[in-house]
Amino acid sequence: MQLLAIECLGKTLRLEGSMAGWQQLFWNEQCVSQIDASADSDTFSHQFMLQSEQGEIQVELNGALQWQPFTLQYQLLLNDQVVQSDSLDEKSIEQQDVSAREKQPIKFSLVGMAGLGLKLLKSAKVIKVLFAAGSLAAYSWLFSIEFAIALILCLVFHEYGHIKAMKYFGLKTKGIYLIPFVGGLALSDDKINTRWQDVVISIMGPFFGLILSIACLIGYWITDLEILAGLAVFNALLNLFNLLPILPLDGGHVLKSIAFSINSKVGLIVCALGAALGIYISYYFGLALLGFLLAIGSIEIFFEYKRRHLSQLLPLNRYAQVVSAIWYVVTVGGLSAIIWLVGQTGNNALSLPLKILGS
Repeated sequence: MQLLAIECLGKTLRLEGSMAGWQQLFWNEQCVSQIDASADSDTFSHQFMLQSEQGEIQVELNGALQWQPFTLQYQLLLNDQVVQSDSLDEKSIEQQDVSAREKQPIKFSLVGMAGLGLKLLKSAKVIKVLFAAGSLAAYSWLFSIEFAIALILCLVFHEYGHIKAMKYFGLKTKGIYLIPFVGGLALSDDKINTRWQDVVISIMGPFFGLILSIACLIGYWITDLEILAGLAVFNALLNLFNLLPILPLDGGHVLKSIAFSINSKVGLIVCALGAALGIYISYYFGLALLGFLLAIGSIEIFFEYKRRHLSQLLPLNRYAQVVSAIWYVVTVGGLSAIIWLVGQTGNNALSLPLKILGS
């Protein structure tokens, strides 16, 4: 991952590293120094020579690195003179712009073609309108116009939670896409730098869904309108489904970030157990959509493990792991409580959502 990017003699000096201990130092995209993986990676020192009009200049980058909690102290020296020094923490990593890395040769693959297609879709604003209209028409055809509007409201509110979290971290967003028969998608122009960003962005969608369900439930208690109870429980079920610990659902991303922050083997085992749970749920309830998502999630697990030593994301520290787990459990508990409360009222608010999930 990118640890540091500073100006040096008119060009960018970029330090890349991993928890395994290896580091690479780039000056204007040219690798000028490298440290191999080792158990003792608390301190580092990179040295290289540059040619200038004044002759040779010795560049030296020294520092101390601690991963949990993350701190990076560094000194940049030119001809043994300190020209820059600073200390970075996790907030600094979250806010930095990741430099573009060397692109790999293009190879034909179905996954690559799908990615290209998604990029084309993201670049066309008119697709948002077409997808929204398609979603409204599809859900109106399946159920009713009233239900279609309510469902789209739930989806947009959920995705707005993701967008709000992206903006909190200063990420540029492309907005919300409604995909017929699948749901919604919140897209960003920027890449995340830390596992904590992944957790917050992933869980804020269901958390906003929890807020909407609470608001609908309170409205039902005040007005006794059964449609509000139905909206509360359907929205709760929708977001509870999204919190299943299965990739690529939001719950799977929270689980992945916590598990891979512990170590890559734990991450692989936990994600594989999540996939097995997804297979069981998909078979038991007959959820064809979940089976499709599991195929995508399996690819994500494979590449996550394959790139475990080259991860571009700063892992969660112990405190963040605990906070993430508690936040997840509280959100799941809150959504489950809403479903239970509505179920105790004795009305038919649960029947339609369960029928929809079964279909």
